[in-house]
Amino acid sequence: MAALALAGAWAVLPAEAAKTPRVLSPDEAIVAAHAAFRAGDPVRLARYSAGLQDHILEPYLEYWRLKLRLEDMPAGEVRAFLAREPGSYLAERLRAEWLKELGKRRDWQIFELERSPLTAEDADIRCYGLAARLARSDASALEELGQFWLESKPLPEGCTAAAEAAIRVGRFTAADVWQRLRLLLESGQLGAARTAIGWLPAREAPDERQLTLAATQPHKYLAALPKTLESRPQREIVIFAATRLARSDPRALAAYLEGRLGQLLPAAERRYLWGRVAYEGARTLLPEGADWYERAADAPLSDEQLAWKVRSALRAGRWPPVIEAIDRMSVSVHQDPAWSYWYARALAATGKPDGARAYLLRISGQPNFYGVLAGEELGEAFAVPEPFTQPGAEELAHARATPGLARSLELYRVNLRSEATREWAFTVRNYDDAHLLAAAELARGAGLFDRAINTADKTVSTHNFRLRYLAPFNEVFRVHAKAHDIEEAWLLGLTRQESRFIVNAKSGAGAQGLMQLMPATARWVAGKIGLTDFRPARVIEPETNITLGARYLKLVLNDLGHPLLASAAYNAGPGRARRWRGATPLEGAVYAETIPFNETRDYVKKVMANTVYYSALLGGTRQSLKARLGIIPAKANGERFNEELP
Repeated sequence: MAALALAGAWAVLPAEAAKTPRVLSPDEAIVAAHAAFRAGDPVRLARYSAGLQDHILEPYLEYWRLKLRLEDMPAGEVRAFLAREPGSYLAERLRAEWLKELGKRRDWQIFELERSPLTAEDADIRCYGLAARLARSDASALEELGQFWLESKPLPEGCTAAAEAAIRVGRFTAADVWQRLRLLLESGQLGAARTAIGWLPAREAPDERQLTLAATQPHKYLAALPKTLESRPQREIVIFAATRLARSDPRALAAYLEGRLGQLLPAAERRYLWGRVAYEGARTLLPEGADWYERAADAPLSDEQLAWKVRSALRAGRWPPVIEAIDRMSVSVHQDPAWSYWYARALAATGKPDGARAYLLRISGQPNFYGVLAGEELGEAFAVPEPFTQPGAEELAHARATPGLARSLELYRVNLRSEATREWAFTVRNYDDAHLLAAAELARGAGLFDRAINTADKTVSTHNFRLRYLAPFNEVFRVHAKAHDIEEAWLLGLTRQESRFIVNAKSGAGAQGLMQLMPATARWVAGKIGLTDFRPARVIEPETNITLGARYLKLVLNDLGHPLLASAAYNAGPGRARRWRGATPLEGAVYAETIPFNETRDYVKKVMANTVYYSALLGGTRQSLKARLGIIPAKANGERFNEELP
């Protein structure tokens, strides 16, 4: 079939040649070659690559060719490419893909020989590594399988084989399978759950029809409980149905737990489900969430459940549960600046000022939302770190001469942004501060403001915060900030978070330009302000984009009355920003921390912290971050709002 397809592809060439196609420029040929690679078409890839010898992106053309043939590629060809491109991003990428192919072939000898030069392994390669060790009877590989076993997602191929071996030799028992099965069902991974069911003894396997009913109609399933739940398969399906119901209707599950379901379940399982209903209730900002967590008592809770226990306690104004929940977090999560800050606040609120100060000192000065807030709690005056270190001539020369950076710049120039960004990130991953600043300056000079900001953001002790907080198009931003009576620093801070000032940025959802406007929003605002010559294509023009984005932000601010709410609304919509308020007034930092959407929560914190930095750099109002966050008013019955706002 492959031969026929190839013959068919060549058959159309004479007809195409007869049309005398226009000769492509090198830029057009590179873009066309990439499209052919993405389409899996080696014939077109070869055609467009012809004549591009000695092009700066020739290694990409070769990588694309090899990648399309990797399934039957002789080891010698792969090794030759790796030898020609030592230490490069493309060598790392091809080696990783080749190792996965070797793992699929079970060619463990070459796999283990070629694995060691890889600098970063993903889960697939680590799992194939375990399978390789099992193939040479290294039983210690089974001990390492546990790190994958209790993840709530499908096992990579190599780990599936290792898991089956572990079950055969009794390393994993039926109880271990049930533990994994519960995690998978809890997270909705039904395909992986069915695989796990196949590892149970036949007498313990749950009924598939009952499992399907529990997944699709949990309310109905729980309304017809059996007389007892002594059978583990039956009990696990009931627990699965309960966790499914908790997602859609936490209050309904709480009612079941108050009734017969709670009576039938053992105490440990009952507390487990209270932990689930508390988590789902807290994530939907139900006021009962904090009380439900109390009913979970000492049930094991994941870090994510504990995080929402903290958030529900913050909204309820209860400080002791904040301390208790953070104490139970894993060490790595406990050290997150958010939890250091709230732990300190809880200690201070419960009469332990010395402990509070110690925790604030841990994060004070960090260039992030909680680092700024911690400094303010300690009474420190905010200041942008100085000096603004400029890269030296030697480091700049090194940056210009670095092949990875040069290839990345060329990829950006022909608008192959995804490839360019990965190449850049790989190249600078181990740079020291001096070389990071040089690379950031190189990016700034090329107009790649996102790379400049992200690279300057990585410095550890020597900084240039003017590079971290670039303000391109600042004259345009200043004009529109003044015209709409909004703070220029906030406008810049929001745009930095939206696009890093990429003019033609486009999100997966379709938002475009510097301020990431959705097409419908852009049209609506253009109509509101009477922009008669507006066309959708103009939304990526900086002047037009900032005109529309600033006006929309002002309309949202007028409607919601607070920059913090307006920032949340800009990302997630005005309706959600309103609903996330409390029944009583909330401290702004509490509102920000308890936003239910991970993306919006992170976005709002960064926008507000960005605003503080831009304000200082622009010489604007020296208002503290805590003052900017202020107090968010409570929801009010019958409040009026602009229903037109998209």
